[in-house]
Order: sequence, then C-alpha cells, then structure tokens
Amino acid sequence: MIFNYKYKPFFYFSITFLVTYTLWLAGAYVSFQDDKSGLYMLLMLPGLMAPFLISLVIIYTSKNSGLKKDFVNRLINLRLIKPKVLPLFFLIMPLTVLASIFLSLPFGGSVSQFQLAEEFSFSGFVPVLFLLVLAAVFEELGWRGYAFDSLQSRYTYLKASVIFGILWSLWHFPLIFVNNSYQYVIFHENIWYGVNFFVGIIPMGVLISWICIKNGKSIPAAILFHFIVNISQEALTISQTTKCIETVVLIAVVAVIIASDKKLFFSKEHLTTEAN
Repeated sequence: MIFNYKYKPFFYFSITFLVTYTLWLAGAYVSFQDDKSGLYMLLMLPGLMAPFLISLVIIYTSKNSGLKKDFVNRLINLRLIKPKVLPLFFLIMPLTVLASIFLSLPFGGSVSQFQLAEEFSFSGFVPVLFLLVLAAVFEELGWRGYAFDSLQSRYTYLKASVIFGILWSLWHFPLIFVNNSYQYVIFHENIWYGVNFFVGIIPMGVLISWICIKNGKSIPAAILFHFIVNISQEALTISQTTKCIETVVLIAVVAVIIASDKKLFFSKEHLTTEAN
C-alpha cells in the first residue's frame, strides 16, 4: 500500500462490476444460442480479465511512481514469498477438502469421494484446466494489484478481507446464467448448492488475503494459492452436500487463523501511518 496515494475503492469496484456484469450477462445470452456455439467465450474471457485490466489502467494513469514500482515489485519479486509459509499453500485446501469428506460420512456421504475425479464438474468451450489457471491469474492480478490495497487503505485487515470476500462473491453472480458454467449447473441441481458457493467464497477471500499478506503481498503467491484452491475443488469426487460441509470447515479454519494472528487482522497501524 502506497501512503502518498489516495486509493479509490468505490470507483474501482464500480467500474469492475459494471464491465464484468455487462460482458458476462451478454455472454450468458449468447451461450444459449445454438448457432453461436463457443462465441460466448469472446465475452466471458474479457469479463474475467476485467479486474486486472482496470487495475492496470488505474495504476498506470495515476502518475504515482511509487504505486507503479510497488505493483511491479510484487509481481516479479519472488523473494517476497516466505519458504516457511509454502506448506500452507499446498496443505490448507487439500486438508480442508479431506476433512470435509470425512465429516460427511456420518451424514451419508460416500467413501468414493476420496477417489480422484475422472472429469471436471463442469464443461465449456475452453479446456477447464486452462480456465482454472486463467481465473487464478487474471483475478489475482486485479484483486492484489489494486483492489485489496484500496480496501485496506481505509479499514483494518480483517474488515478489508471480509468486505473483499463479499464483493468477490457478488462479482461471480452473472455466472449462474451462463450455460454449462459450474454455477449454472449447481444452481439447477439445487438452489442451496448455489447459495453455498457464494457463501463459501467469503471465508476463502479472507484466507487468500491472509496468505498474500504473509508473503509480502506477493501477487504470484496469491495466484498460486488461488489455483491450488481451484484444483482442490476438482481433484476428488466431492459431492455438493460435502461442499456445504466444506464451507463450515473453511469458516472454522479462518476463525482459527484470525484468533492466532489477531495482531495482524485488528491492527490499525497502517491506517495511522497513512494519516500521518
């Protein structure tokens, strides 16, 4: 966060939502037109890139050299990633998924959920694995490039993380109208599965923000963890009921992290520094 620059969170999120919603709702319409198969991705992909592109425009039109240098440093400086934190990258989400499956067993969950999935839980014109990579890259380039800093310039880390989680959840909303998207599939299977998807994003937003902060606000760190989150959700044959349990487990994990790192989450030092 650059203290001699006035961040504009309302402007950033307003423009990002407007651009993404416009492109994705248009893409949703095209996705149901049989004679335009695949063309909807020409609208979906720019919508996915919107958080990054808007961040880039704001940063490089700011006339603030510190803001530009900070973005570049957090993008290319891999030394920001702390080796002792690396196990968290690879263990938190897989262990959360495994714990959720185990907890589902007394409620009728199948042990077959421990098996590797033979296919992804949704399909599309673009290969799903490639789409999971793109989502992690372009979202975090935007969210960590500008969005989260703009929130933490006004709030404690905890409040900024929760607000970000809520906004990140709402940002996905148009996807429930896109034919064959993951959100479309689960909403039509059971509306509560869809609700759980949006609720689960909120603690996930807090978790990714914490991982990023703990690694010097490294953008590659956030991208890597985001991708691991995405692939962890697809690696096993986990049921939607178990994913509801997973949301509860994830909330518990985040609560433990907040309780163990209260100095970071409740600190107002960065706000005082900015005021001075």
